[in-house]
Amino acid sequence: MRLAHFSQNLKSKIAMMPYLAKILLYPVKSLDGVEVENARVIASGALQHDREFAIFDEKDRFVNGKRHAKINLLRAQFALLNRTISLHIPGGDSQQIFHLDEERQALEATLSDFFEFGVRLRQNSLMGFPDDTHSPGPTVISTATLAEVASWFPGLTVDEMRRRMRANIEIDGVPAFWEDRLFSEQGDLVSFRVGDVDFLGVNPCQRCIVPTRDSYLGKAYPNFQKIFAKQRQATLPNWVASSPFNHFYRLSVNTQLLPSSAGKILQIGDKVDIFPQ
Repeated sequence: MRLAHFSQNLKSKIAMMPYLAKILLYPVKSLDGVEVENARVIASGALQHDREFAIFDEKDRFVNGKRHAKINLLRAQFALLNRTISLHIPGGDSQQIFHLDEERQALEATLSDFFEFGVRLRQNSLMGFPDDTHSPGPTVISTATLAEVASWFPGLTVDEMRRRMRANIEIDGVPAFWEDRLFSEQGDLVSFRVGDVDFLGVNPCQRCIVPTRDSYLGKAYPNFQKIFAKQRQATLPNWVASSPFNHFYRLSVNTQLLPSSAGKILQIGDKVDIFPQ
């Protein structure tokens, strides 16, 4: 029996060849993302250009998907090297292109007209504007997880679930919920490496209202959070650390960077390794 169990575990490990399949950056918090082939990890742990900008109202509050479903109607494309954003405003016939540094006032005026209240764009090149400032590293999810979760909601595609979850790095070559190996019991961090970049897995990300809404229209999916939590609990692998789950509306993993990896580059196809605890 022990030999058979060992053989099964060995086959499982051989079958799993985790690799970095996608890198997604969100240059302006809550707007559309951009898929890239590589990304630099800066000293804070964030990916360069990710959530580098955020929109704020006149009371210095985030204008984001949590507070304003209307933001889902905006379509944005980014040219990172040129430092430009192309915006398509609902009802408009064409895209408007703005330089993020040189034409910021014009961009703010356009966004203010769209939201119908004054907004401004703030920049943080050192860490961006992550939801979790204690773990500002890239959020991690697997392709198989996105497919599994999408299957819980008739009519939702894998790409739509990807847009709703807004994770930075996506791992393939693994089964659903593989990324749950990247956290342990509360207080215990898990070391893992992507290419030659060393990270610490912290905890499963607590989700907000954003995934409940259509990423293009802002319309809520009925009972999304209730369905999600029920299915997440039912499909939670028995090897997953349970203490981080004070509720089951959690998906993807928050991370921190080991200081020695600051400035290194993540590249599509990078091998992913988890270090023994």
